Amino acid sequence: MKLSRFASYASSLLFAVVLALTGAGAANAAQQAQSIDYVALGDSYSSGVGAGSYDSASGSCKRSTVAYPALWAAAHSPSTFAFAACSGARTGDVLSGQLGALNSSTDLVSITIGGNDAGFSDVMTTCVTSSDATCLSRVAQARGYVDSTLPGQLDQVYSTISAKAPAAHVAVLGYPRFYKIGGSCIAGLSDTKRAAINGAADYLNAATAKRAADHGFSFGDVTGTFTGHEICSSNAWLHSLNWLDIGVSYHPTAAGQSGGYLPVLNSTD
Repeated sequence: MKLSRFASYASSLLFAVVLALTGAGAANAAQQAQSIDYVALGDSYSSGVGAGSYDSASGSCKRSTVAYPALWAAAHSPSTFAFAACSGARTGDVLSGQLGALNSSTDLVSITIGGNDAGFSDVMTTCVTSSDATCLSRVAQARGYVDSTLPGQLDQVYSTISAKAPAAHVAVLGYPRFYKIGGSCIAGLSDTKRAAINGAADYLNAATAKRAADHGFSFGDVTGTFTGHEICSSNAWLHSLNWLDIGVSYHPTAAGQSGGYLPVLNSTD
């Protein structure tokens, strides 16, 4: 993990808390919190699709005011906050349209990316509409893409972030497992399909974590925070298939953003 102004901020803020009985300590904590320049990049899991409360100015990117980047910014009052994540984004979209706010003063960058490149939407469509065997074949195809092609695409994104924001702490966040196997669902996908989809999420996370580590970035694994809150659990933080609003299907709810993603971003300092 890179040492950066973000890491220095965390240490200084802890020291300020120790001095909180003094007015100077409290003032210093507030000043440190306001010194962060934060840029949020990525796909729909970062923009907040499924959480509602979308900023109308974000259009089809569907950036939510209760997505984890916006929640972090609301809690920490950074000096600048650029929310560039966009629904449907792939690695090429990040490179071509999301990096404009990065510079040498950027302290914190967060990102989720790679799921759309690996064919997340088509995998789910195939598994919902086809047999177990066809679903497993499509999952295997996605895993092959994660092996052969995605690492190079992630390298391009991560290298460009480092070049544009060399002092930033970069938090790469992963994706949750979708299903609780043997849970409360009495219809829908078979457990064979559900297990294969969960395994694909783990596979994508492992590949992403490896590329993040090789670039000196932090990886935030959200599978732990979402455990017990998968689809088919009694308190799901993920939307199941929604025919009335297909775009929110398999995306975090507002509770998933605040309870599943935000704590992981907070822990990646």
